[in-house]
Amino acid sequence: MRRAVCPGSFDPITNGHLDIIGRASKLYDVVHVAVMINPAKKGLFTVEERIDLIREATADLGNVEVESFHGLLVDFCKQRDIPAIVKGLRAVSDFDYELQMAQMNHGLSGVETLFVPTNPTYSFLSSSLVKEVAAWGGDVSHLLPPVVQERLAERLREK
Repeated sequence: MRRAVCPGSFDPITNGHLDIIGRASKLYDVVHVAVMINPAKKGLFTVEERIDLIREATADLGNVEVESFHGLLVDFCKQRDIPAIVKGLRAVSDFDYELQMAQMNHGLSGVETLFVPTNPTYSFLSSSLVKEVAAWGGDVSHLLPPVVQERLAERLREK
């Protein structure tokens, strides 16, 4: 069985993330979406909420498994016998950082990293930017799955 992982914080998941996950799901039998746990970062959504949102947003794909992880991504891969990491690249600046990570991961464990160029429609998109625009009342509905847009608006009203 061909397996890969798409890692990230996904706070929240965007249509750009979904594009990469969806494309990976066509290439692999199982795509694991690994939601990073970083105690140093305070997310807008809890890890459990992010997992639920990703599961809802990817339910139609049929071959996506979502879970959290804490620690090294290569350890996550080893524990699940996952030989490949799939990462989206938006710009050259992403490549510089991601290449170093890919080389480190390969050196640590032999796990390969595959880079997928982001759909130009989403080349500017980040969770941080979406949250900022939404917090100021901007329309981000075209950048998020409907369930995520609803939960984001609800969360921002709570604040």
